[in-house]
Amino acid sequence: MTFNEIKHNSDINAYIRQSDVSLAALGITEHSFAHVTVVAENAGYILSTLDYQKRTVELAKIAGYLHDIGNLVNRVEHSQSGAIIAFRILDHLDFPAEETCQIVTAIGNHDEGTGVPVSELAAAVILADKSDVRRNRVRRKPVFSFDIHDRVNYSVTASELKINDARTVIALRLTVDTNYGSVMEFFEIFLQRMIMCQKAAETLGLKFSLIINGQQLV
Repeated sequence: MTFNEIKHNSDINAYIRQSDVSLAALGITEHSFAHVTVVAENAGYILSTLDYQKRTVELAKIAGYLHDIGNLVNRVEHSQSGAIIAFRILDHLDFPAEETCQIVTAIGNHDEGTGVPVSELAAAVILADKSDVRRNRVRRKPVFSFDIHDRVNYSVTASELKINDARTVIALRLTVDTNYGSVMEFFEIFLQRMIMCQKAAETLGLKFSLIINGQQLV
C-alpha cells in the first residue's frame, strides 16, 4: 500500500474532511487536505534528504497524511484517538504489523504536551506538522475577529522548511508581516512547538533553527 493509494482512499478522505468540519465549528485554523498534504510531503522530504530507505519515507508520508484524523472524535487528545483510528484503518488495509506500529506511534506522539519524538518517523512528522504556519490556514473571516492563532498564521507570508547541504541543520524560515502579528505573539503560542521541534531535530541528528525576517532566533 502506497502513500498515493492512501491519499486517494475515499473513506480516509471522508474522515479528514469531517475532522476539519469539526475544527471549523470551533474556529480553529485549517486542518484539512492542504495541511495534511504539507505535513506528509515535508515528513517525506526530511527522511528522504537524510537518506532513509524509500519505504520508511513512504511510511512517514502516510503518517503525515493521517496524523490529524483524531480531530474527528475531539480536539482534546486528538493524537491518541487519531492513532487508534489509524490503527483500525491500517489493519483493515492489511498493513504489516511492523509498519502499522511505526505509523501509529508517530501519530500518537505528534502533539505538543503529550508527544515525544520516540522514533525517526515521529520526529519527521513533528517537524513537518509544527512548521506548517502560513496565511492561508486562516479561515475566511473579518480581520477584526482574528484570535491570536489567526493573527500569527495570517502574518506569515512565506514559509520554508529546509535541511542544509551538510545535513546538520533543519531551518524553518518565515517571512512575517508584523502589521498582523508580532514575533512575540508567535512565541506566545509556538514556543512549546519550537521546543518540540528542537527535540525532534536532535532525534534525527540535526540542529533546529528558526529564522524570522532574516533574523535567527533559535
